[in-house]
Amino acid sequence: MDVVTFGETMVLFTPESTGLMRYAHTFSRKFAGSETNFAIGLARLGHRVGWISRVGDDELGKALLSFVRGEGIDTSCVRFDPEAPTGVFFKELRNASDINVYYYRKGSAASRMTSADLDEAYLSRARFLFVSGITPALSENCREMTLDAIRMAKAKGLTIVFDPNLRRKLWSEEQARETLLTIASQADIILPGVSEGAFLFGESDPHKLGQLFLDAGAKLVVLKLGKAGAHYFTPDENRLMPGFHVERVVDPVGAGDGFAAGFVSGLLDGLPIADAVVRANAVGAMVTMVNGDIEGLPERSDVKRFIEATGEDVLR
Repeated sequence: MDVVTFGETMVLFTPESTGLMRYAHTFSRKFAGSETNFAIGLARLGHRVGWISRVGDDELGKALLSFVRGEGIDTSCVRFDPEAPTGVFFKELRNASDINVYYYRKGSAASRMTSADLDEAYLSRARFLFVSGITPALSENCREMTLDAIRMAKAKGLTIVFDPNLRRKLWSEEQARETLLTIASQADIILPGVSEGAFLFGESDPHKLGQLFLDAGAKLVVLKLGKAGAHYFTPDENRLMPGFHVERVVDPVGAGDGFAAGFVSGLLDGLPIADAVVRANAVGAMVTMVNGDIEGLPERSDVKRFIEATGEDVLR
């Protein structure tokens, strides 16, 4: 495989109508989770990805697993948990600029994952391990599992890619800061947003943040700047890669996962860092134009057309 990741994916219910969810009567059912958003994004770009998790031994869990497998993700290390349910969340679209997410995940099957769910031989088959900051926030056993997965992967020579993916609702600020900084110190590549950098270091200047993450132990930092693009930093160089203009943002949720998939795809294809960031910016922008976390994730030919259609010499 090219990449292995792990974490919780849940059932997503979205009202068919906009406005306050209390007035909604019909909902669409989808599936979403940062790690599988990322995995599906990579699979659509032609890469081989494995996902480790638990789902409830219930109808929603079975539907979820069938969906993820149908997107081309290897799910041989996903287990059914007969004692806990599959997590659920709702996305409330009040208007184009006001989106709320409500989680019902406490005590879910995925929150009961432990290091016993990890298979060292399975990890060793990959080139990259993708780690999200959401998983260690689910429970203490998930935190321990995350750190053990990193240790196993490093011992096998995998490149560790870390997206902090800060979720303040899941844990205390003290726990989040301590754990995310610990993971950052062990990661090879970090993909933070400016707000996450400000949370971790109390600093929002992109140049200072890039250096702070490098000082923490990373070899490569790609700082996400929203519509402005992304700024990458290595010990030897740094460069801002402009974003792509989107006429109308339909749903920004999942754009960061698409960005991560585009960037790792570029690295897997052997692109220079700058070109990998361009691909990441393109995928992230494309995700925002479609309602849903994974519905807007493009295939390789779509990304090529999107970049060429801008008329920008971003790849030169």
